[in-house]
Amino acid sequence: MVGSRNSAHNAIFKLREFSPVLQLVSFADLEESPMYVPLHPSEDLKEQEVKCVDAKLSPPEQVQHAVDCLQPPEEIHKSSKYSFRRWTILDYSRAYMSREVTPRVHLATADNKNQGYNSSVDIFIVLFCLSLGEPISALDGILIAIKDEIDCMPYPTTGGTKWLHKARPCIDDACCVKRLRLCGAILVGKTNMHELGAGTSGINPHYGVARNPYNTSKISGGSSSGSASVVSAGLCPVALGVDGGGSVRMPAALCGVVGLKPSFGRVPHSGVLPLNWTVGMVGILAGTVEDALIAYAAISGHVPAHQFSTTSWFNDCTDDIRVCCSNALEHLYEHYKWETIGVTLPEIEVMRLAHYLTIGSECSSSIACHLEKLDMAEVGWDVRVALAVYGAFNSRDYLNAQRIR
Repeated sequence: MVGSRNSAHNAIFKLREFSPVLQLVSFADLEESPMYVPLHPSEDLKEQEVKCVDAKLSPPEQVQHAVDCLQPPEEIHKSSKYSFRRWTILDYSRAYMSREVTPRVHLATADNKNQGYNSSVDIFIVLFCLSLGEPISALDGILIAIKDEIDCMPYPTTGGTKWLHKARPCIDDACCVKRLRLCGAILVGKTNMHELGAGTSGINPHYGVARNPYNTSKISGGSSSGSASVVSAGLCPVALGVDGGGSVRMPAALCGVVGLKPSFGRVPHSGVLPLNWTVGMVGILAGTVEDALIAYAAISGHVPAHQFSTTSWFNDCTDDIRVCCSNALEHLYEHYKWETIGVTLPEIEVMRLAHYLTIGSECSSSIACHLEKLDMAEVGWDVRVALAVYGAFNSRDYLNAQRIR
């Protein structure tokens, strides 16, 4: 049996070597967007005390719209009972306007902090230079970090690898980056990530480990590890990540910051590595919900709304986390009379496996044209294992996963 498997394996590679059609199909480098995207018709319902954003507004106007929805910073600070508080976007904006501090001083501070972490927290893959502009919006002069899965000129997009930027050069800003620039944000650096986004530890064998600022002996989580670390450490109030299966939300949870994965289509995906094109979305890591809202207003576009639901997985955790979350729901009921309605989704384990097949197949397919020429010594051991598993999926597996989906 082993001999026949090896013979079949060798035969497949010989067929690929001598079949131009198979080469063109199996390792096609497709420029077009995928035909299938998980967008579904829906209707935005008018709700009381909900402000809708006009689709014709510019990114700076959308930011102002979001800021107008927030309490004044003084009121937010007054209501805070905690001794430790990170500076928010509005804190920096007010300080810049009053000349209490400048973005250049903030950048120098961030650079010094990053140098101080050095071997224990390798947050940035590259730190940008500073260029100041005229006041534009609440994001003017605000330092924002970008996950190295998102194009940001003139720097390469490595995807946490040592080779991908050579095969796929960065030729333009991603759409979300362009929108941040229009708002006056200073894009301070490209943050570290788990190689190819193919893991959740954030351990990168090439650029170091973006450790958890709360405890540098702990991981920050992945794959948007550097983005979570940079916000948690207070170097930036906001950073962008990309989330296909928890890659924003997991490191946000581990580093004690806010993580937002928008619904599919809310944020344009152009200029983002197409590692998982039907499940991956540009997401936001921020120190506060308010900052996440402001950043989301800057990068989001106008697409139909989607609704959310909770699942029976709420209790699939350790007792201390379950008790903490249950207490939070009880407080919401006591103070606001918000009721909790239990929702159970059928076949959730089957869906989880379908998701893993989808995200693995799409990752493998997106870089297949590079893998035959790739020196595997340039790839971390855990990603080698992941790519081997992904490569074992066949077309029937992928199509069945989409039928389940």
